[in-house]
Amino acid sequence: MSVLLRGLSTAVPPTQLVQTEVEQVFGSQPGLSRLAQRIVSTSFGLSGIERRYTVLDELTLDGPALDEPRFYDRESGLLLDPGTSVRMDRYAEHATRLYVEAGRAALDAVPSIEAADVTHVITVSCTGFYAPGPDFVLARDLGLRAGVQRYHLGFMGCYASMPALRLASQLCQADPEAVVLVVSVELCTLHLRTSNDPDTIVATSLFGDGAGAGLVTSREPEPGERAFELDAFATRTTPQGEGAMAWRIGDHGFEMVLSNAVPSLIGEHITGAIEPLLEAEAPLVGALRDGAVGGAIEHWAIHPGGRSILDHVESTLQLAESQLVPARETLRDYGNMSSATVLFVLDRILRDPAAADGDRVAAMAFGPGLTVESALLTVRG
Repeated sequence: MSVLLRGLSTAVPPTQLVQTEVEQVFGSQPGLSRLAQRIVSTSFGLSGIERRYTVLDELTLDGPALDEPRFYDRESGLLLDPGTSVRMDRYAEHATRLYVEAGRAALDAVPSIEAADVTHVITVSCTGFYAPGPDFVLARDLGLRAGVQRYHLGFMGCYASMPALRLASQLCQADPEAVVLVVSVELCTLHLRTSNDPDTIVATSLFGDGAGAGLVTSREPEPGERAFELDAFATRTTPQGEGAMAWRIGDHGFEMVLSNAVPSLIGEHITGAIEPLLEAEAPLVGALRDGAVGGAIEHWAIHPGGRSILDHVESTLQLAESQLVPARETLRDYGNMSSATVLFVLDRILRDPAAADGDRVAAMAFGPGLTVESALLTVRG
């Protein structure tokens, strides 16, 4: 039985952050050491990002000064440091809207599936918490059936959409009538802060806000509809790097640890991490070992955790430069939106006319652990 990812949709908040302007703001904060100022310039300048999106309209340079700014004071140019409670209040307000927007877009993209057909909801986020949570909000605001089963995958980091899709696939394999709505929403900019710490500066240069959603089901797509068949999943943790990527709750928001060693660790271990994904298909394993996997798998949906990560994956797996274009363009246009990002890359691949029916796709995302989550897919339609 085939299980498909259908109705893949994305959404971002309306406020755009221009990378060069954000660099000026963060680089001009009082208390930054000369070394930190140089790191800001390097991290922002070499990020591969041109723009990002945020739910915080007060972060923009334009517009009148606010009477009570909480995140950025336009008059003084100072970045402020609200407590975790304030940040979570903003998360509950804005994440709710994006969950519903992305979930509704996924349903609208598949007219043959109605809200009443959805049997399960899986929500994903590592940038905020509230209860009743987003799984409840989706069921209520989208008019899902009263008995819809709900799950939330929280605080797993940038790879979390992959286990969400795997869980959805397993639910459909267990019940051929299942229709699973998967929605990821990440509001990373709620946790940006000024700092002299290099890891914090790197994180500040990368993260943006966004949402991705899709329907996972064994129901066959309509004529002309484009979808992904979910073929296989794999999980691996690298032998080193447990402390290289971490995400902790502090008194003033969530604190990201993102070591500059992460790209080289991924490059060093990516071949071993992806081999279990391909083990059921001997020709693909052989191509991986021969350095020819880029020719055997046409498309690569790599989580663009940063420009250097993409460089290491491309070099180690000997992929063609064109195969990293969807990931690099996603990074350029949206930044790193944590778990939602790989859904943006997959959406870009699916919308590309060059992606033909039957083409294979390898998707990978990276997160704390250091964990590599991967999926093998096939383009349908």
